[in-house]
Amino acid sequence: SVPGIGPINALTILAEAGDLRRFPHHRQFLKFCGMDLATVQSGMFRGQSRISKYGNARLRRTLWMAGQTAVLQRTNSFRDKFERYIAQDRHNPHLRRKAYTAVAAKMARTIHAVIKSGDPYRPFFEGVSPGGRTPLCRAVEAVR
Repeated sequence: SVPGIGPINALTILAEAGDLRRFPHHRQFLKFCGMDLATVQSGMFRGQSRISKYGNARLRRTLWMAGQTAVLQRTNSFRDKFERYIAQDRHNPHLRRKAYTAVAAKMARTIHAVIKSGDPYRPFFEGVSPGGRTPLCRAVEAVR
């Protein structure tokens, strides 16, 4: 039910990663995928942070493709994140590549949470409602 994840991508993720419940924290799963940030540094030199790519390449590629598919769909939180990321310069290919990587990492965190909790995926749209209040605040006020 996660946007961008079809039956083939789901099977590939489960086949490559195994039981995701063995990772107590989503950062461990990101490291297994090779999507954690790594910085090359020596002495006073500190390079740029990049993804490490020390993990499973097939899993990373599957998450990348699923992220691209999710961004192409109409409305979901993955597309929202992508649009916010590239808002500065929509035509910068380097920025778009970084945005796709951020979406793939978000997808990995979401998949880990869905499988670990056992609950179905619930879409979460980030942002403020037009009235400036979140629906949760209205629900609390209705209870009072």
